[in-house]
Amino acid sequence: MQPEHQMYGDAYTPAEIAKRVLNMGVTKARAETLTLLVLAILAGAFIALGGLFYSVVITDSALGFGLTRLLGGLSFCLGLILVVIGGAELFTGNNLLVMAWAGKQITTREVLRNWGIVYIGNIIGAFVVAGMVYYADTTSMADGSVGKTLLSIALTKSNLSFTIGFARGVLCNMLVCLAVWLAMGGHSVTDKILAIIFPVTAFVVLGFEHSVANWFFLPMGLMLDTGQQIAYSGVMVNLISVTLGNIAGGSLLVAGVYWIAYLRKEDKK
Repeated sequence: MQPEHQMYGDAYTPAEIAKRVLNMGVTKARAETLTLLVLAILAGAFIALGGLFYSVVITDSALGFGLTRLLGGLSFCLGLILVVIGGAELFTGNNLLVMAWAGKQITTREVLRNWGIVYIGNIIGAFVVAGMVYYADTTSMADGSVGKTLLSIALTKSNLSFTIGFARGVLCNMLVCLAVWLAMGGHSVTDKILAIIFPVTAFVVLGFEHSVANWFFLPMGLMLDTGQQIAYSGVMVNLISVTLGNIAGGSLLVAGVYWIAYLRKEDKK
């Protein structure tokens, strides 16, 4: 009889992906601290570069709302592609560790340790890129229009209510974790890139909120905000609400649901 994954065109089946994600969660939860931190800094930088790429692409676009956002979403995929293919630790993707926790393979302390180190590293990476972009004067591109785009993005995000930020964070990380999940089903680099593109493009096009990306967009906006339009309180509301929403979306709606679907019975054996 053929291996099960061959029935899916050599991709891993959903049940096989679930086991791979669980095993990956155990490895990530027990990774050495310095390794985690360095890879997390890289991931924050990668997502920030994706955010910058998105901002430049949508600036002064005459293609109309839908097509402009579509191109921007495709551009933003750079961030997660670099994370998955290049190898890095992203907080939102690591919400999938809940699958290993639900399977009693890792402890609550190990999950929180991973999330804490990775989140801090992601912030550092996003901050560093934001600072380098500012001092490289990248924002002056297109006669300053790129800077205006970045400021507009940050201003919009800082004006979101807690409820809206949380809801958009849930929906965002549902798609981001699904992108990681699908990438775990592929064997080749091409498989993984194609798996990432559609879910990530969708969350960007639909206007959902990614906490790590916002650690680039919001500090970037504050650096450009000479007119003091952005309130620090609004920045904090966004970052807290979106982070909590991301955790809920990735942990409950992806890791939790797939654990119930594929691994719940195995854990009872």
